Amino acid sequence: MIVVGLTGGIASGKSTVAEILRKAGAVIIDADRIARQVVAPGLPAWQEIRDFFGDGILQPDGSIDRAALGTIVFNDAESRRRLESIVHPRVGAEIAVQMQQAVRERPDAVLIMDIPLLFETNRTQGLAEIIVVFTPKPVQRRRLMARDHLSREAAEARIRAQMPMAEKVRRATVTIDNSGSPAETERQTLAVFQRLAQQARAAVGGVSI
Repeated sequence: MIVVGLTGGIASGKSTVAEILRKAGAVIIDADRIARQVVAPGLPAWQEIRDFFGDGILQPDGSIDRAALGTIVFNDAESRRRLESIVHPRVGAEIAVQMQQAVRERPDAVLIMDIPLLFETNRTQGLAEIIVVFTPKPVQRRRLMARDHLSREAAEARIRAQMPMAEKVRRATVTIDNSGSPAETERQTLAVFQRLAQQARAAVGGVSI
């Protein structure tokens, strides 16, 4: 098995690349999906978020209103740190569980740790490669505004809340440019996967780091 990190800036196309990798045969551990699961109504993280932020960040069904919460935390660093202190440890624990399961069930797999804040949360230890999906900032901002129906100012606030894209690219071992056509992104991604799959097969019997 080979364990690889996958990250990028908000609206850079990381989820698109993750889906291409999944269809090609990679095992994906999706930190964003786990983050949504651990804050389900009634769970401890949900209660802590509600206690700190109030009922104004809840949907009528009691679930977290991610848009309302995002408006708060992307404009207030202290609130963002508090949210991260509630969610990140629980996400990390579930990632460890899923990783152990993958090692048992798919010892020859390419295991992709799909973590939006990979660098910001210092989860790079033990990764054989780090893939960063990037786009130029104007493209990123335009896609974010369209995807989340945000103003230019709101989109900029979300981009500023993350590590600069240039720094993520600098720290990467592999980069995928998602500013072109979907076909070009797929071509780059599959080429990366083929190389990683060869390494994974060579590492059967252990975890390549």
